Amino acid sequence: MPTTFHEIPRQRPVTPLLDRARTPAELRRLSEAELETLADELRLDLLYTVGQTGGHFGAGLGVVELTIALHYVFDTPEDRLVWDVGHQAYPHKILTGRRERMLTLRQKDGIAAFPRRSESEYDTFGVGHSSTSISAALGMAIAARRQGVKRKTVAVIGDGALTAGMAFEALNHAPEVGADMLVILNDNDMSISKNVGGLSNYLAKILSSRTYTIMREGSKKVLSRLPGAWEIARKAEEHAKGMLVPGTLFEELGWNYVGPIDGHDLPTLLATLRNMRDLEGPQFLHVITKKGKGFAPAEADPIGYHAITKLEPINATAEPKKPSGPRYSNVFGQWLCDMAAADPRLMGITPAMKEGSDLVAFSERFPDRYFDVAIAEQHAVTLAAGMACEGAKPVVAIYSTFLQRAYDQLIHDVAVQHLDVLFAIDRAGLVGEDGPTHAGSFDLSYLRCIPGMLVMTPSDENELRRMLTTGYLYDGPAAVRYPRGTGPNAPIDPALVPLEIGKGVVRRRGRQVALLVFGVQLAEALKVGETLDATVVDMRFVKPLDEALVREMADGHELLVTIEENVVMGGAGSAVGEFLAREGILKPLLQLGLPDRYVEHAKPSQMLAECGLDAAGIETAIRTRLG
Repeated sequence: MPTTFHEIPRQRPVTPLLDRARTPAELRRLSEAELETLADELRLDLLYTVGQTGGHFGAGLGVVELTIALHYVFDTPEDRLVWDVGHQAYPHKILTGRRERMLTLRQKDGIAAFPRRSESEYDTFGVGHSSTSISAALGMAIAARRQGVKRKTVAVIGDGALTAGMAFEALNHAPEVGADMLVILNDNDMSISKNVGGLSNYLAKILSSRTYTIMREGSKKVLSRLPGAWEIARKAEEHAKGMLVPGTLFEELGWNYVGPIDGHDLPTLLATLRNMRDLEGPQFLHVITKKGKGFAPAEADPIGYHAITKLEPINATAEPKKPSGPRYSNVFGQWLCDMAAADPRLMGITPAMKEGSDLVAFSERFPDRYFDVAIAEQHAVTLAAGMACEGAKPVVAIYSTFLQRAYDQLIHDVAVQHLDVLFAIDRAGLVGEDGPTHAGSFDLSYLRCIPGMLVMTPSDENELRRMLTTGYLYDGPAAVRYPRGTGPNAPIDPALVPLEIGKGVVRRRGRQVALLVFGVQLAEALKVGETLDATVVDMRFVKPLDEALVREMADGHELLVTIEENVVMGGAGSAVGEFLAREGILKPLLQLGLPDRYVEHAKPSQMLAECGLDAAGIETAIRTRLG
C-alpha cells in the first residue's frame, strides 16, 4: 500500500529509483517489484515540487500508481496517452523527462500547468478544459487505423469530467466506428461507484483476460447460427455482469467494460492493463482512486487541497501585507445572497464552480434555488433559458473561458429569445499561472456582437455590485465580466442600487488625451492621467456604448485611447472605433488591450506588463503615439 506522508518536504527528497526513471523507457527497465517503492518516491517528489511552485495537487497524488502503470505497460510516446483536463498530469510530466523543469512550473518561461504538445512528445493533446480526452483519443485511433499503424490509444478521464455531454458524445461514437482504444475512468469517489474489493479486482482480471475473450467470441460464433440464441446469451451475460459490476451503461453503449479496480493496487493495474492492451475494439476500464492519496491533509480535505500555493521559506522575513478588500468573487457571492433574499424568483446556476465562484453561502442559505449542473456549461445556459421562460430570474455564475463552451446556447437559447438571464462572468482577462487555456481574453469580443446583450465591465468592487443589480433588473440577457483576485478596496454600498444603463462617468478631467477605460485598468489609467494630465473616463458599459460621452471626448481631445483587458480585435476599443467611423468623426484612436496571440503563463502583473496594460506600458504607448 502507498506510504502516507503528513508534511510537504522543503528539501528535495532522496529518490534513488525515481532518479533511474527519468523517461518511460528507463521506467520500463525497472522490475515490477520496484514499482511500489517508485510510487512512494514519485509521490514524495510531487509533494516537494508543488510545495516549491504551487499548483494543482490532489488529483496528481491520486493517479501516481495509474501513471506508473500506464507508462510501464504501454510503449509511450509511440502509444498515445491522452489526459483529460490536465490537473492529474504532474506525475506524467515528472516521468517524461521534465522532472528538473518542474521547479519552473506555472512560472514565466517555465513549463505549463497542463499538457501541451509543444512542450513534450509525451503530451499528445493540449488541454485545460475538461471532457475532451475521449474525443481526441478517438480521433487519434481512427487516424492510426487509416495510416495502418498498430499503436495503442488511451484516454484517462475523471468521473467529474464524465458529466459533460461531450464525453458521452464520444463514448457513443467510438463503438459505431469500432475504434481500437482504451478509456480509463479515474473514479476518485466523487460520483460513480464505491464497489471496490477483492471480488471486483478478481472479476476485472477475469473479464479482461484473453481466455474470457476467446470463450466469449467463440460462443458468439456458435450461437449466432441459432435463431435468437446469441441474443439470449448476451442478455444473460449482461444481467450477470450487471449484478456484480456497475458497467451496464457502458456495455449498452458498446464498450467492453472492466472494473472497478483499485487504482492504487499496482499488481492489479499492471495485470489488467496488459490484458486490455491486447484487446480489439473500444475498451473501458474503471479504476477507483483517492484524490490526495498518500498525503494525509489532502485525503482529509480533497477540495481544499485541489491546488496549493507555494510554501514560504522558513526563515523568510514576512513583508507586511497591504490591506486588501474582498475578492471580486466574494462581492458576487454576497450580492447573490442579498438579491435572493430580496427576490424569491432568483435562481443560482453554476457548472461545477461552487467554491471558485463563491456560491457556498448561497447554496447553504437557498439550497432549493441552487443548481450545480456539474461540468456541463451548455446545459447550464439552456437550463437558465428554460427557467426564464417560466418567469424565474436565473443567474449563471461561470468563468469567462468556460462560457466559450456554451456560446451556441448563449445565442440560440437565450439571446435570440431575449430571455431574462444574467451571466456573472468570473476570471475575465488574464488569470495568471494557469495560462491561455484559462484566460478570459475574448468575452467582450464574443458578447458585444450578440444583439440585445447588455455588457458591463466594473472598475472596482462597488461598481461590480451595482452592475450585477443593473443586469439582474434588465429585461433581457445581461453580462457582467470581472477579473480574478481583489480590487482597489473601494467602499461597497450594501443597497441594491442599479446604474443608469449606457452611461459612463468621467473620473478625471485633463487635456489633449482622453483615456476611455473598460474595466479594472482604471486604477492604472488614473496614474497615467496624473502623469500626462489626461482625462480618464470609466466607460462602464461596452454595450450599449455611451456614444454621447465618446463624442464629447472626441470633441475636446486630440487623442482617444481605449483600454481593456480583452483582445483588441473586436473588443470594446473596436466598438469605439466603429462608432467614430459610422459618425464620420476623424479623431486619432489608440486601442490598448491584449495582443493577437496567446499570452503565456506568468504572474498576472508580469502578463499585464508584457501586454503594456500597466501604467508604464500605457504611458509609453501614448507618448509613442504622440511622437
